Amino acid sequence: MFRMKRKVLIQQIGRYLIDFALIVICYQLSLFFTDLNEYYKVDILFLGMSFLGWLWVSRYSNLYSDRRSKKFSEEIVLVGYHMVLLTVILGAGIFFLRLNQVIFSVRFIKLFLIFLGVGTLTVKYFFRKRIHAYLQEGQLFDNVLLVGSTPSALNFLKTINQFYYYGYKCVGFLDIQESKIEGYKYYGNLDNIESVVKSQSVDEVVIALPASRQAEIQKCIDVCDYYKIKVSILPDLRQYNNSTIYINNIGQMPVINVGNLPLDSLENKIIKRSFDIFIASVFFIFFGIWLMPLIIILIKLTSKGPAIFKQERWGLNNEKIICYKFRTMYRESTDINDDGEYQQAFKGDPRVTRIGKMLRSTNFDELPQFWNVLIGNMSVVGPRPHPTPLNIESMHTVENYMLRHIVLPGITGYAQVNGCRGETKTAEDMQKRVDFDLFYIHRWNFWMDCQIIIQTIINFIRGNQDAY
Repeated sequence: MFRMKRKVLIQQIGRYLIDFALIVICYQLSLFFTDLNEYYKVDILFLGMSFLGWLWVSRYSNLYSDRRSKKFSEEIVLVGYHMVLLTVILGAGIFFLRLNQVIFSVRFIKLFLIFLGVGTLTVKYFFRKRIHAYLQEGQLFDNVLLVGSTPSALNFLKTINQFYYYGYKCVGFLDIQESKIEGYKYYGNLDNIESVVKSQSVDEVVIALPASRQAEIQKCIDVCDYYKIKVSILPDLRQYNNSTIYINNIGQMPVINVGNLPLDSLENKIIKRSFDIFIASVFFIFFGIWLMPLIIILIKLTSKGPAIFKQERWGLNNEKIICYKFRTMYRESTDINDDGEYQQAFKGDPRVTRIGKMLRSTNFDELPQFWNVLIGNMSVVGPRPHPTPLNIESMHTVENYMLRHIVLPGITGYAQVNGCRGETKTAEDMQKRVDFDLFYIHRWNFWMDCQIIIQTIINFIRGNQDAY
């Protein structure tokens, strides 16, 4: 077993115990709200089935995996998936074990699962905040020894420094030859790895050596195996950044497979399109029917011109589409500046109306694009479509820019929920956005779309200073 900090081990055990206690509490609450608490206090068989089902399902939902580096929206989707599986297990158990159908009615089961789902989210949110607080105070970090000073190693250091909640702290590094990384201690060449892991408190060794250094990599792994230290390898896969890759095995030999896009398959296309139609229909039925006419009235009362703005953008396979938005600028405004260049909206832009500022800050100006979703030239989630002039400008300055058009554009996207919103002032800003888009395209799944939608709602509640 890998070395584990005592506090982390106690927390993990505590999470199981708290969840078991939560199951009992939700059971009692469900009895109370079905007026059965006076007649039926505890059913050992049902609670035992709930405990075992909870543990068994968690193996498939990864409920107890370390997700401190992920967004809370992903936690919400994870808990939702876990509860769906648990519902199936409990339903099957009640049927086959023929438990008392009067006590375990549909109403009781619904209440039990609702209480349990909400309670689990509350507990996970609490633990998430506590772990982040400990990390911010300098506790619970995993001490990492870095082997190598390749670009992958430097990128790794930059990432763990920028995002403290990943929970890594580099204690120093080894390299094939003498080198220097500012701010980190150099422990010498790879021959010193055994003495370093013995003298330093090292929880994990991260190897970032060129693939050609097979002998050195294997030596590091052998030493770490002997001292029971976790090993991670940072491979140089930059040439595959724009491909879907996964690790497989042929016999005992690991193989990197370069696969097709997830949305190339017919079943995934059907799932995504069905989900788009469902979300767009729900929006129009419950919100669009009253919210959109209200916004149209406000726009017409505060400025002259049409309420709906139509703009040419690029969609799937670079085809031109008409993207619908609420007009947020004065009618006489132009997208071209005095130098003949396309001008994005910027902070304090005088072209934006008063109601337009509110619409942009809340993203309500994008609501008419649910019509684009219904007619099929946009998706709810996907790379954001850009105006034609911005596409033409970016395709010559941003690497792999045109690859973002191999799927339908979206109202919201993975880049947007990761902070890439608003004006792209430099080619580097656009490159970052494209990298997020390509990550989404090559790793799409249904649950990822759910997570992005939830995170979009969370970001809307929080507000975003880059939305203007």
